[in-house]
Amino acid sequence: MLNMNIYFIWFFIMFMMSLFIAYFSILFGCYDYFVMIEFYIMNINSVSIYYTMIFDWISLVFMFVVMFISSMVVLYSYDYLGIKSYSCIRFLFIVILFVISMLLMVVSPNLISILLGWDGLGLVSYCLVIYYSSMKSYLAGMITCLTNRLGDIGLLISIAWLSSYGSWHFMFYNNIYYLLIFYMIIFCSFTKSAQIPFSSWLPAAMAAPTPVSALVHSSTLVTAGVYLLIRFYNLIEFNFFFTFLSLMTLLFSSFCANYEFDLKKIIAYSTLSQLGLMMCSLLLGMKELSFFHLITHAMFKSLLFLCAGIFIYYMNDNQDIRFMNSLSVNMPLTCTCFNVSSMALCGIPFMSGFYSKDLIIELVVFNGVSFFFFFFFFFSIGLTVSYTLRLFYYSMIKVGFLNCYLSFFDSYSLMSISIYILSLISVIFGSLLMWMMNFDLFFFVLPFYVKLMTLLSLSLGIWFGFEVFGFNNFMNVNYYFFNGNMWFMFSYSFFIYFYLYKLMLSYGNIINSWGEYYGGFGMTYYFMKLTDFIYLNMNNNMKIFILFFFIWFLFSI
Repeated sequence: MLNMNIYFIWFFIMFMMSLFIAYFSILFGCYDYFVMIEFYIMNINSVSIYYTMIFDWISLVFMFVVMFISSMVVLYSYDYLGIKSYSCIRFLFIVILFVISMLLMVVSPNLISILLGWDGLGLVSYCLVIYYSSMKSYLAGMITCLTNRLGDIGLLISIAWLSSYGSWHFMFYNNIYYLLIFYMIIFCSFTKSAQIPFSSWLPAAMAAPTPVSALVHSSTLVTAGVYLLIRFYNLIEFNFFFTFLSLMTLLFSSFCANYEFDLKKIIAYSTLSQLGLMMCSLLLGMKELSFFHLITHAMFKSLLFLCAGIFIYYMNDNQDIRFMNSLSVNMPLTCTCFNVSSMALCGIPFMSGFYSKDLIIELVVFNGVSFFFFFFFFFSIGLTVSYTLRLFYYSMIKVGFLNCYLSFFDSYSLMSISIYILSLISVIFGSLLMWMMNFDLFFFVLPFYVKLMTLLSLSLGIWFGFEVFGFNNFMNVNYYFFNGNMWFMFSYSFFIYFYLYKLMLSYGNIINSWGEYYGGFGMTYYFMKLTDFIYLNMNNNMKIFILFFFIWFLFSI
C-alpha cells in the first residue's frame, strides 16, 4: 500500500508540474519572455563560477515534455513492474533522479551547470540499463556508459577552453574563436544522440526495462545531444562531413530496422533514424523545425515503447515479432494506440509526425540542396514506412503457429490509461505546436509534383515493404547478416580496439626497451659521461693555464 501511495504521489506531482510548465511555455512563447537566474558560487583567480538557469519558450516546452512523459511512465510502471516487487521503489527514485538531471541540463546556459546535469544523465541511465541483473544488461550498461563518457571529453575540453575568457556563459560570446568549441560540442552531441560512429550503444541499451526505454532512450536522453546543439546554434555553420554522418545514420538505421526481429530494437532503430533526421535538419540550418520534430517525436515514440511494453508483458517477456501473431484480435485498443504512434512515425497526413516531417522536407527542397541529400531524404521516408508495415504485418495480421501465449485481452489497467492519454496527445500535439510556433505562416513555392513527393515516398515505402522485404522472401544470407548487425558496427569497434591494443603493446615494448636505452637510463648515462668529459677538460685547461703562468714567471725574472 505504501508503494502504491508513493507512485501515485509522484505521478500527481509530475503531471501537475507538466501542466503548470505548459501554461508558462505558452505565455513565454506568445510574449517572447526570457528569464535568467544566476547564483554566485565562487571565484577562482579571474574566473567567476555561477550556477545559471534560463527560462524561455524552448526550455519550458522541453521541460513540459520531460515532465509529462515521466508522469505517464510512473503511472505505467506501477502495473508493469508490480507493487509487490522489492525494487519498485528503487526504480521510482532512479527515474526521479533522471528527471532532475534532465531538468538541470535543459535550463542551463552555462557549461559548468550543463556538465552537472549531463553527468547525472549518464550515471543514472547506466543504473537504469543494468536494472535487470543479467550479464546482457551489464554488458549493455558498460557499452552505454563508456560511449557516453567518451563524448563527455568534448564538454570538458570546451570548459577548459572557455575558462580563458573568464566565464562559461557561452550564450553571451559572439566574437571569440569558436571552431574548436564547435567540433567539441558536435563530438559530445554525436555520442549522446548515437550518431555514426557511436550508434551501437542505443540498441544495446534496450536491455533496460521498457518504461525506461520509453522515457530515457526514445524521448529525453537521446535528444539531449540535439537540444545541446540547438543551444549552441550560433556556432553552427554548414559542415558537409557531419551532415553526411547524420544522413548516413538516418539511412543505415532504417535499413537495419527492416531486418530486425526484436521488437524493442526495431523501435530503437526507428529512434535512431529520427535522431539522424533531427541532426541533419539542424546542421542544414533549420533550428526551429529540428526542435519541433524533437518534441513531437518524443510524444509518439514514448507511446510506441509503452504499447510494445504491454505486448511484451502479456507474452511472457517475449520480444520476437515472429511469435506475435494476430494481436489485433485479442488486444484491439492497445493495437489501435500502437498503430496511431506508428502512423505518426511514418508521417501520415494530419498525425503529429506529419507536420514536422513535411515542413522539414519542403524546406530542404525549397533551399535547393544537392540531389544526394534530396534522394536520401525521400528514400529514408520510404524505408520508415517499410519497416513500420513489416512490424504491423508480423505482430497484428500474420496468422501463425508460433504463439507464445494462451489467452489475454485489453484490460483497463493503469498501463492502458497511460497509453490512451498519450494516444490523444500524439494525434493533436503536432498541430497545436505548429500553431503555437507559427509554422503555419511559412510560405513555400514548390511545383505540384514536388509537393506530392512526400506522399509518393509513403506509397513507395508500402510497396517496398511488400516486395523487396517480402515476408517469404529468401535473400542472400550475407545481406541479412550485414543489415541485421548494424553494418558490422560492433565489429568496427572491436577492430579498432584490437589494433589499438596491439599498437599499445608494441608501443609499450618499445618504451620499455629501446625507449629506456635511449631515453631515461640512456640519457642519464650519457649525461654522466658528458659531465666527466667537461670536468676533465676544465682540469686540463687549469693545468695548461698554470703551466703557461710558470713559463711566463720564469721568463719575466
